[in-house]
Amino acid sequence: MTRPEQHRGSGFARLAGIAGLLIVLLAAIAAQAQTFTTLHSFTGGSDGAIPEAGLTMDAAGNLYGTTANGGHTGCFSSCGTVFKLKHEASGWILNPLYAFSGSDGANPEARVIVGPDGNLYGTTAYGGTADQGTVFKLSPPPSACKAFLCPWTETVLYSFQGDSDGEQPQYGDLVFDHQGNIYGTTPYGGAGSGCYPTCGVVYELSPSHGGWTESILYRFQGGNDGGEPFAGLIFDAAGNLYGTAEYGGANYQGVVYKLSPSENGWTESVIYTFTFGQPYGGLIFDQAGNLYGVTSEGEEPFVYELTPSGGAWTFNQLYQFSNTYLGSLAKLTMDPAGNLYGTLADGDAKVFRLTLSDGQWTQTGFNGGAGDAPYGNVILDASGNVYTTASGGGTHGYGVVFEITP
Repeated sequence: MTRPEQHRGSGFARLAGIAGLLIVLLAAIAAQAQTFTTLHSFTGGSDGAIPEAGLTMDAAGNLYGTTANGGHTGCFSSCGTVFKLKHEASGWILNPLYAFSGSDGANPEARVIVGPDGNLYGTTAYGGTADQGTVFKLSPPPSACKAFLCPWTETVLYSFQGDSDGEQPQYGDLVFDHQGNIYGTTPYGGAGSGCYPTCGVVYELSPSHGGWTESILYRFQGGNDGGEPFAGLIFDAAGNLYGTAEYGGANYQGVVYKLSPSENGWTESVIYTFTFGQPYGGLIFDQAGNLYGVTSEGEEPFVYELTPSGGAWTFNQLYQFSNTYLGSLAKLTMDPAGNLYGTLADGDAKVFRLTLSDGQWTQTGFNGGAGDAPYGNVILDASGNVYTTASGGGTHGYGVVFEITP
């Protein structure tokens, strides 16, 4: 005689099998529901070429970005652009806001940000008076522009000279404090005594008598303090600055550092030294004060968390990728639910999402599209749609701006 428990066990097994199949089917349906839309495919002309940075969204939902090349044909290899994408009834319309020509800057490789005054601020890796890069401001036309193309006015706030003041600001975002001062990094320059040739700086630009004055907050020495800070900076609630340096540290694999203000200037402290990985991208905070970042080491980069505890920081490796390259020129993005987003730069344009469940982080990939090699950050709108750029591919081979609707 068959016992009731045996019937019950086999029934549970069948139910578990059906439930597992449903989970697989639902996952497949969800993956198929993802929609990839190319918002703009760059031509390499006046609209620009090779968008290496991600995007910025204003309160009206307009997108702003930069291209490292394209723009003026008279500029050697072309000098890059700043663009705006506006959503119209017919779709997304790109408006080139500014094309660099060299003396005013060249090759913007970082995002533009919207300043407290509503103007756009950014950096160029080259150009300026010494061809060592600039910090610039773009201002909209003083009155409503009714033309299709409405160029903005550029002002160079600072031209790097390539010496102790820093040189070639590249992928890091600028950040403002509450007083309207600007903070940023350059991976080169600074003339650190232990560096060959240089190790980079953290700088501040302060408005003064109608212009801007640069102050160096810290010059990296290339030793245990770190070297070559490619990423930008973020503030905590107490006014301390945090960032990453790709090289230096006790293992020469990079560091996460903190800069603290005092009456005598700014003091650097290393809060984590990597044993492998090299942190190329920047940092973000969650609401609890934990830091998140990515590394760029080979085909097995990882996402990490640093948690403050008793005046120290505890390192946690959250997720390690295999056989892929992160688009780790930028920082991660966190949505209101605590999911983390970033880009994968190993072929077709891809975005990943990491979700925490039962103490484990799992990856969801959003694939497809006509672009390749996305290096920048992603941004999300209120509906959870994802926007970013790919530096290559597209109809003309000069990169794309794309949207993924999960």
